[in-house]
Amino acid sequence: MSATVLLLQLIVILVTARACGWLLRYLGQPSVVGEMAAGMLLGPVVMGALFPSLHAQIFDKASLAGLSALSTVGLVMFMFIVGLELRAHKGVREQLRSAGAVGVLSVVVPIALGLAISPALHPTLAPAGVGFWPFALFIAAALSITAFPVMARILKDQGLTHTRFGQLSLASAAVVDVFAWMLVAFVVALVGAGDGYAGLARIGIGVVVLVGTLFWVVRPAFAWWLRKHAPDGEPGLSVLAALMIGLLATALATEWLHLHAVFGAFLFGAALPRDDQLLNSLAQRIEPFSIVLLMPLFFALAGLGTTANAFVGGGLGAMLLVLGVATVGKIAGGAAGARIAGYSWRDSLATGALMNARGLMELIVMKIGLDAGLIGPELFTILLVMALVTTAMTTPLMTLFSGVGRERPHPSPEHPTHPYRP
Repeated sequence: MSATVLLLQLIVILVTARACGWLLRYLGQPSVVGEMAAGMLLGPVVMGALFPSLHAQIFDKASLAGLSALSTVGLVMFMFIVGLELRAHKGVREQLRSAGAVGVLSVVVPIALGLAISPALHPTLAPAGVGFWPFALFIAAALSITAFPVMARILKDQGLTHTRFGQLSLASAAVVDVFAWMLVAFVVALVGAGDGYAGLARIGIGVVVLVGTLFWVVRPAFAWWLRKHAPDGEPGLSVLAALMIGLLATALATEWLHLHAVFGAFLFGAALPRDDQLLNSLAQRIEPFSIVLLMPLFFALAGLGTTANAFVGGGLGAMLLVLGVATVGKIAGGAAGARIAGYSWRDSLATGALMNARGLMELIVMKIGLDAGLIGPELFTILLVMALVTTAMTTPLMTLFSGVGRERPHPSPEHPTHPYRP
């Protein structure tokens, strides 16, 4: 692949992503929804159907290796920041019991529904050689995801962060993340083990050793290094280099364990010492490059991995089934948990609507499943549409159910808002 082709691909992707992000944000949606939609527009379903020759020239399959590598780097950087931000949220500490009820039911109900529909999906949508239970467990995990960053963005844009249901939803999403990502990691390990329980045991032991090393060796070492070389929370070049080496090494370790690199990036971020100044400094240095340049590549590659077969015949029926189950499972589970915790029906339904936001985190899970061979292009397309629709419906449903909300403030150029995190 020539540098000319790569540069052309980058220009087309970035222009499309920014235009769609701006348009959807103007319509009251998080800009990440527009960037996800841009990936669909650049894929074979839209651009490939309308301009097949141009699409084939710009996005020839043989030329996508560079984009894939860059998008993986973007995912690793993004998940590193997500892990670095992981800590006991104030809402979790203050509403642990209520958040636990909402979080557990927001996972259990979609998982149960996902397992229930898997017998209908497995015969036609599972790749050859993938057994029923790995496939079914992955479907269950994919339907149970909630995008905490997108939810936080929606609440902040609507001025509802400090409402009762807003605080409850944020706290509950943190609980959901723990359960859902553990299930995803287990399913990927189950497939990557290759030789049954012995392989799964080796992966499990490897993960335990890796986590122990990160939290009992790497964390104290970096705490000492940061106290010495970045006492004000502003890392210099040597500290940044050490952090990047540690990040990439941990991502490589999880790849070697037959898990995805994003798990290593997340674990490395979570293992670093808790320091708000360091977090803000790293976010300011890493996120602009990752979010503006690299993540749109991930969305574009996701769109290029779609197929029009998902929109006809049995594929369309499966799409409607997955979309319906995903929506009902999250809203019903979240609302039931909030009602059990003593919240009003309005707040409970608004909480359920917020738990239905999936956004970027769903795409990451889908990419993991595609890379692991758990799903094929048709089911990948179905899940991508589900992620788009459920994220887009979150704000209207939340406003409808809660009866509150206000016009979304447009960000000024001097104070831009972040599409993925509050």
